Amino acid sequence: MARKSIGRSAAAEITRGSGNVFADLGMADAEERQTKLRLAYALNVVIDRARLSQAAAAARLGINQPKVSALRNYKLEGFSVERLMTLLNALDQDVEIVIRKKPRSRAAARISVVAA
Repeated sequence: MARKSIGRSAAAEITRGSGNVFADLGMADAEERQTKLRLAYALNVVIDRARLSQAAAAARLGINQPKVSALRNYKLEGFSVERLMTLLNALDQDVEIVIRKKPRSRAAARISVVAA
């Protein structure tokens, strides 16, 4: 059996991401999607740490189990940023919003979620 050598026909191009995959993909609502994703991640961390079943999480959050399933699977179309923050409050999590001037070194202002 003959061996085939695998050559590089084209140089691989690596592009550094911006930190927001939705912006990198050119989505118009990238900041909102990223914010919702990070809030949902924080919700899932709290649910995991509390070892809540979906039914127990639904009872604590005041939503039905299919909505908890959507959150657990990051299907966030039916959730606003405000609603996700309210759900975090329902799990005894404080949500703090800090507004500050962007640094001159950055071209555009941004929205970020930082979980403590």
